[in-house]
Amino acid sequence: MTNPTRILMCAPDYYEVDYVINPWMEGNVHKSSQATAIEQWQALHQIIKEYATVDLVPPAQGWPDMVFTANAGLVLGQKAILSRFYHPERQGEEPYFKQWFAENGFQVYELPQDLPFEGAGDALFDRDSGALWAGYGFRSELDSHAYIAQWLDVEVLSLRLIDPRFYHLDTCFCPLSGGYLLYYPPAFDTYSNALIERRIPAEKRIIVPEPDAVNFACNAVNVDDVIIMNKISPELETAIATKGFQVRQTSLTEFLKAGGAAKCLTLKTTEPIQETAQANAPVDSRIIHLEGHLLDAGILNQALDLINEQGGSAKVLNFNLGIERKNTSSANVRVSAPSPTTMEDIMSALIEMGAISASAEDVQDAHLETVKQMGVAPDDFYVTNIYPTEVRIKGQWIQVMHQRMDGAIAISEINGTIHARCRLLRDLQVGEKVVVGIDGIRTNHKTTARPSAEKQEFSFMGAGVSSERRVELVVEQIAWELHKIRAQGGKVAVTAGPVVIHTGGAQHLASLIRQGYVHTLLGGNAIAVHDIEQSMMGTSLGVDMNKGVPVRGGHRHHLKVINTIRRCGSIANAVAQGLITKGVMYECVQNNVPFCLAGSIRDDGPLPDTEMDLIRAQEEYARLLEGTNMVLMLSTMLHSIGVGNMTPAGVKMVCVDINPAVVTKLSDRGSVESVGVVTDVGLFLSLLMRQLDRLNQKAAMTV
Repeated sequence: MTNPTRILMCAPDYYEVDYVINPWMEGNVHKSSQATAIEQWQALHQIIKEYATVDLVPPAQGWPDMVFTANAGLVLGQKAILSRFYHPERQGEEPYFKQWFAENGFQVYELPQDLPFEGAGDALFDRDSGALWAGYGFRSELDSHAYIAQWLDVEVLSLRLIDPRFYHLDTCFCPLSGGYLLYYPPAFDTYSNALIERRIPAEKRIIVPEPDAVNFACNAVNVDDVIIMNKISPELETAIATKGFQVRQTSLTEFLKAGGAAKCLTLKTTEPIQETAQANAPVDSRIIHLEGHLLDAGILNQALDLINEQGGSAKVLNFNLGIERKNTSSANVRVSAPSPTTMEDIMSALIEMGAISASAEDVQDAHLETVKQMGVAPDDFYVTNIYPTEVRIKGQWIQVMHQRMDGAIAISEINGTIHARCRLLRDLQVGEKVVVGIDGIRTNHKTTARPSAEKQEFSFMGAGVSSERRVELVVEQIAWELHKIRAQGGKVAVTAGPVVIHTGGAQHLASLIRQGYVHTLLGGNAIAVHDIEQSMMGTSLGVDMNKGVPVRGGHRHHLKVINTIRRCGSIANAVAQGLITKGVMYECVQNNVPFCLAGSIRDDGPLPDTEMDLIRAQEEYARLLEGTNMVLMLSTMLHSIGVGNMTPAGVKMVCVDINPAVVTKLSDRGSVESVGVVTDVGLFLSLLMRQLDRLNQKAAMTV
């Protein structure tokens, strides 16, 4: 039969598994059978010749993977883009394929030497639209897609591969005639799967189960309604046949040992040019600048990992290493993403790490949009974080005031002076200008202090979660920091839950307040109720705090307390009347320490001091936290998360809870000046007061 389809193959004269450059080669070095490989290749060759004309490129000794001609390059019409192999083990194939393309009348395009792209192994034409599906993540770089789109004048659809078993696109993705698709979804990230589902109707998607996928069922050759492939399951064969395709199976087990099958062994050289296809901009690229202790603190690795995990691609363009211990390092990194949305997600995270545009010429003013509905920000508004932030407005950098997490940046101009401040969504007013997108934004991270392995006697611990065996050491450091803050006239906030009372920590927290270590108390209705219950009745949740046993009728104690305080009108009135004579709330009143009790749906009573309007409670929390130097978070995940979101970077934070998951969640907020302590909160407070007493005694002796 006559068929215009032409396919390039290479005889396996020198085929062998000589090295390991993919997971399939592991354990198979020098374990392939040359005779069996030749037999299987010839069987495939004969089947393909029934449906297409086969051209042969001469094999070259020393390059055993040259048999996989799919990686020779990418062909469209009379244009051929030569591959740039990722691994040195295959780079020697390039001159042979270049020579074949040139001798056969193709115009050869060559990518930069340092830009990997592995041909039709990572680039497959859609048989319906003519668009090009292009893979990246293991062998080909995302930045190559822009060259391909321009040179071939095609729409490029970038797909990120995430499973190392499927290191080339053609190992898990096979476009078929009529717009059908044979593919294995778990090989791709979420964005790529969404793109596939958006472009290919469900009825035309044939999903390959994992047992067939690992036998390279997707690595198939499609000519019209015929699909030539390695052995597959009867179920998959039936699924393919129901779509109108004829399946031709042939064993290719010897080539699976090197990570390839039917498609890898072939290159279609008669790809038709689609009239509707046209070049797009498949890659959004930016160059960022990072500065700091990039190696010591792992900043550069974190940035590169982040870019990759978010679906982008990165290349370090230059790196300047700080020579002296005090010096910082700097690097320029090109960041590429397959879509503006992905780029925005990546850049938002990089901005939080302190990344800025690499050159002043590239810096733009922040984009502003007007609020059209009260309490509703424009789409794509920039979401703030805990780090000091600046925005560029009219060519000048403006410091953002009231820095906090999860807000928007509102811009105003008063008497010619531009102001920027974090505002909660609910506070936005119609007509207000809000920063959108990621341009013209930079954050300031501390970069002056090089991380040191040396222990400083009383240095505040870096971010982390401390285990039980280190509690006393951590408490010693926290006590020293509290002592220093008090001496300098600083401010400490405590957010505490009722567990503080139940575990016997009330007397110690009360002592902290009485001695001037605590300057504001934040919590809920429960901590106040149970603290006052203990003060007035000696119980907490009806349990005798001295004997540790329930008291008859004790389950009603907390309600009796609530009723008494409601009769008085406030906690302060109850203290003035002599009803409350000790405890946490007593010390707050007696020492003029402001407190805010934020209510919830589960509160009994509540106490008259409890603020049941959630928004007003949040506003009062934020007001009381202003100017805070340290926050002690004592066994209350809900209130601590709220406080953490309101607190900018630079505030020292200590989270104490018996549950490691709670401590990890509260400590993992990006601040380098935070520590989590996994222990009983009552024990922690007892140890803390003991250490503070020692410091006070030492200070008294030196006077």
